[in-house]
Amino acid sequence: MKRIIVIIFTFLFFTSCKQEYQPRNIEKISIQEFKKDSTSIRAIQVVDSESVFYAGSRGDVGFTTDSGSLWNALNIRYQDAIIPHFRSLAFNGNDYFALSIGNPALLYKISEGTSSLVYKEENEKVFYDAITFFDDNLHGIAVGDPTESCASILITENGGETWHKIPCENLPEIIKDEAFFAASNTNIKTIGSTVWIASGGAKARILKSTNFGKSWEVFDTPIVQGNGPQGIYSIDFYDEKNGIIIGGDYSKPLENTANKAITTDGGKTWQLVADHQNPNYKSCVQYVPDTSGKEVFAVGKTGVSFSNDGGKKWTTISKDSYYSIQFVDKNTAWLSGHHKIGKLEL
Repeated sequence: MKRIIVIIFTFLFFTSCKQEYQPRNIEKISIQEFKKDSTSIRAIQVVDSESVFYAGSRGDVGFTTDSGSLWNALNIRYQDAIIPHFRSLAFNGNDYFALSIGNPALLYKISEGTSSLVYKEENEKVFYDAITFFDDNLHGIAVGDPTESCASILITENGGETWHKIPCENLPEIIKDEAFFAASNTNIKTIGSTVWIASGGAKARILKSTNFGKSWEVFDTPIVQGNGPQGIYSIDFYDEKNGIIIGGDYSKPLENTANKAITTDGGKTWQLVADHQNPNYKSCVQYVPDTSGKEVFAVGKTGVSFSNDGGKKWTTISKDSYYSIQFVDKNTAWLSGHHKIGKLEL
């Protein structure tokens, strides 16, 4: 009898420990704002609650390590004549990599306060949109608009020391006028050796590779599409199966028709979210860490929205305009915007 009681107690104990996460009801937030009057910031890399790095539109890669009391910045110029407009920033565990838009494309490695050019591409169509590293920090990937019949995809296999462009014969064909958006450095997501890339314009699709970019699949989505400013602006995955995409029409930011969808099969199929009240156009969507995929934030020039059911229903919690958000933990996030950086503490 005693043994049976012990077994029952043990079962009840472990059952109670595995209770489903109870998401929070967040109705209003306050964001601490840091002005950056000379630069527009699309890309950030969080370190902890005190530290964040950013890349800006004036060739600036800056950071704070004391929660915003003091900011430092490295100002980069190419041949003293070109000011890189950075919209992408990645971290490999040791060094930062800032990638510019436009021609020429310039990719810089930032290490111990100095910069070195590790990749350059000259083409009248070149325009890179996002960059990130995989979990191993050796493999990295960047995506840009097509200069030929495929997406422009750069990869590294040595932690960013050297980069090369994947030939079109190894990539899916891009539809005419299909492209990518450099809105928040979040139209690309990696988990393990898998990467998902979201497109827009003529088509709103997902490019997926499970082997660091060696082979690819393409999946359609029901997100609004068909012309230039329409499509997917941001993608995030909670795990290898469950993900979310968001976007809309940049030229009509108050509309929210067919601008958000979720997947439960790794991105093969997507289901539109039927919340017709919220949110409208957004440039970035992110799962909140350690909330079992329940809590999601979306930000854009129309404000900040929050979901506590995995992205099915949303609430507007701030009118503040931001391009991107990145979480440190479930209670702290950094945001980037036009001439500003923000810090959110829940």
